[in-house]
Amino acid sequence: MKGEKILNDGLMNIFEAHGINRRDFLKYCAATAALFGLSEFEFSSKLAYALESGSKKPSVMWLEGLACAGCTISLTQSLHPPVSSIILDKISLRQHDTIMAAAGHMVEEIHDQTVKEGGYILIVEGAIPSADDRFCEIGGRPFRKIVEEAARKSKAVLAVGACGAFGGIPRATPSKGISVTESLKKAKIDKPVINISTCPVHTDHLVGTILYVLVTGNIPELDSNGRPAMYFGDSRLIHDNCRRRAHFDAGEFLNDWNDPRQKDWCLLQKGCKGPMSHSDCSIRRWNDGINFCIDCGGVCQACGEPSFYEHVTPLYTVESESSKKIMAMKKAGMFTKEES
Repeated sequence: MKGEKILNDGLMNIFEAHGINRRDFLKYCAATAALFGLSEFEFSSKLAYALESGSKKPSVMWLEGLACAGCTISLTQSLHPPVSSIILDKISLRQHDTIMAAAGHMVEEIHDQTVKEGGYILIVEGAIPSADDRFCEIGGRPFRKIVEEAARKSKAVLAVGACGAFGGIPRATPSKGISVTESLKKAKIDKPVINISTCPVHTDHLVGTILYVLVTGNIPELDSNGRPAMYFGDSRLIHDNCRRRAHFDAGEFLNDWNDPRQKDWCLLQKGCKGPMSHSDCSIRRWNDGINFCIDCGGVCQACGEPSFYEHVTPLYTVESESSKKIMAMKKAGMFTKEES
């Protein structure tokens, strides 16, 4: 196998000290290469290089709490740059329970060592239970305490996805999930938190923010909700650049999905929250710029806002608190388009 030529004795000695032989390592490379869209040889070469030079690259730790792993899936879809380039060339990803091959005590050992060293970027996917710690435990320990310990020794904290940034769907469950910011505030931990919301996190928002922090050593400008202003911002309304905006201005609102004459009409009457959602989704779009919710016939659910999910349901009617607010603002003439 070609991969055998890229492993030096020093690297293999480290693996073997942890009970991993050459065959197991190459087997892992073969299984993981497809996930990153690389050949087995290319992945093996990059991973060996990453391991040998890992101590020279910025350390990143990824923890996951009350979440569906959707943000992790979104990360692995990154194409520019590809996720393999980020994980193997740009950063030293010390822990990511979904992507990493290690498990059990080996992961806990890596975790403890990384926390002891400090100075890493901490990424937290998912909310943190506030009703009872038992709603989320890892290795028999409350996830809340794991995040608190890791945050204290980190350089910066990134709360990714609607759940991590604002509590998201877990906030509306018996676990009473809260955001990373709220949890750290309750523990009196003064650490800057960057909220990168939407459900799931947009891979461009996440990768761009990570690279910004790594390249500049600073935290990007944040909006009033702690989100990177370059992607969200108080003046970046999805509604302003919506392809259906002309129909909104003309008072043409879709109320019958089966009427072909209403195909591209504004979806406000179907519960669209675009007029109160701050994000560049309508410009950047998703899936490598192919499409986004409204253009493919779905309503904007305001998944990047603190009000998601509790205050935007029901999603496909105008009965939610958010929709009632939007309708009141519309009636007051607050969405009048400025003449250019």
